[in-house]
Amino acid sequence: MLRQQLLDTSRGRIVTLLRRGGLTADDIAAELKLTTSAVRVQLAAMERDGVVLRVGQRPGTTRPSQVFALTPEVEQLLSQAYVPLLSQFVRVFTQELPTEAVNDLMRQAGRGLADELLGGTRPSGGLKARVALVSRLMNEQLGAVTNVEGNGHIVIRGAGCPVAALTGKHPAVCVAMESFVAEVVGAPTRECCDRSGRPRCCFEVRAAADDTT
Repeated sequence: MLRQQLLDTSRGRIVTLLRRGGLTADDIAAELKLTTSAVRVQLAAMERDGVVLRVGQRPGTTRPSQVFALTPEVEQLLSQAYVPLLSQFVRVFTQELPTEAVNDLMRQAGRGLADELLGGTRPSGGLKARVALVSRLMNEQLGAVTNVEGNGHIVIRGAGCPVAALTGKHPAVCVAMESFVAEVVGAPTRECCDRSGRPRCCFEVRAAADDTT
């Protein structure tokens, strides 16, 4: 419902058209029965916001027209195939492989995710700085909403779960996220996620005696 509401806005209607392929401002204006000037204003804002990009030009009677397409990031956000397909992958793994083998795969996936988001570099600074970094990565790159608690021990707690569609059915997915957190903070980490009702992330980071700053 929310997705449809977003697509029903002016920008959303342009996005819907561009999902079919690249179009010019004139093409979009003709489809939506708007002025070309109004469409250009929308496209300029969408380009600035990283929703569309210029992918070429089309010859015109007086000058070439810019052809616009959706950015790959927006195409991925709009796809509804990722979660169902990933859910089936995890289901097959958990049914066909021993539990420890599944957990090993999840840990590898978590470490790989950390390497990808960190660009292959190791974070510097003390433990608190690294915990703040992983919380920020989860919020900015994975769509989570987390905060860091530090009463006696460090806990990264989420208001929800960015992979809730999977964790409710496949708790092993939390192992991947646990491994991701541990890889970034460089310290032992234990998942304490709440998977009942609306899943919520929780990761307890265990600081070494000489790494508490």
